[in-house]
Amino acid sequence: MAVYTVHQPPARHADPLPDAERIVFVRDGFSLWAFLIAPVWMLWHRMWVVLLGYVVALGLADAGLVAIGASRAAISVVGLFISLLVGLEASTLRRFSLRRRGFRNVGIVSGADREEAERRFFTTWQAEPRSGGPAAMPPPIPGAAPVVHDSHTPDVIGLFPRPGAPR
Repeated sequence: MAVYTVHQPPARHADPLPDAERIVFVRDGFSLWAFLIAPVWMLWHRMWVVLLGYVVALGLADAGLVAIGASRAAISVVGLFISLLVGLEASTLRRFSLRRRGFRNVGIVSGADREEAERRFFTTWQAEPRSGGPAAMPPPIPGAAPVVHDSHTPDVIGLFPRPGAPR
């Protein structure tokens, strides 16, 4: 199962409800496209600052290796390692760019693919209260016995105190 972070865009208008179609799901893990064609991938995701940093880092590494007299093979290996690093950190770079553009991280969701993750997120997101107050308690599990605390129940169960017990 893949894990996705969910990012909500800044509000466009005075509309209190967020624009659900603009919510972005960023998959954690290695990105093959970011590894193979990093500049195109960065342009596709509108990651201008990241692209600038990538070009500068690649240029400095290339210039530094040429200055010390490294072979073309060594320069290519360093370029390959930089591309590998971009592929490994693609999701972090994307989250950084979204945060710079005003997006808020509103959750983490997992799913077999992006569609399932979206379905799981929007199902729970739709059910959450929007009043800003505390969330309601989940409904009781059918057939489960209610938790009863009496005076004979110890205040500590294992290493954890009973909920509501004095500290």
